[in-house]
Amino acid sequence: NNPKKTGPTLNETFLGLLYPTENYKVYGYLTNTKVKFILVTTDLDVRDADVRNFFRRFHSAYVDAVSNPFHVPGKKITSRTFAERVSTIVKSFGLSTAV
Repeated sequence: NNPKKTGPTLNETFLGLLYPTENYKVYGYLTNTKVKFILVTTDLDVRDADVRNFFRRFHSAYVDAVSNPFHVPGKKITSRTFAERVSTIVKSFGLSTAV
C-alpha cells in the first residue's frame, strides 16, 4: 500500500469526464445510494477540481432535501430552499476565488 498513490479511492463517487465533444463536456457522479448526477457544461476549460466541488455541494444540498421529514421518497423535490441552494451552486460553478 502506497499512501501517496493517486487515483480514485474506495469512497470516491466522482465518475469524471464521461463524454467530451467539440461543444460540451459531460461529467458524472454516483452517490452511495446509487443516485446519479450528470453535469453538462459548455466550458471546455473547466477543471476537475471545480467539477468535484460542484458535485459535492450539489450532493450535500440533495441529502439535506431528501432528509426533510416532509419529503416523500421517490417524489419530486419541491423545497424552495433546495431550489435556491442549487441555483447558487450552479451560478458559482467555475468561479474561483483564487487569483
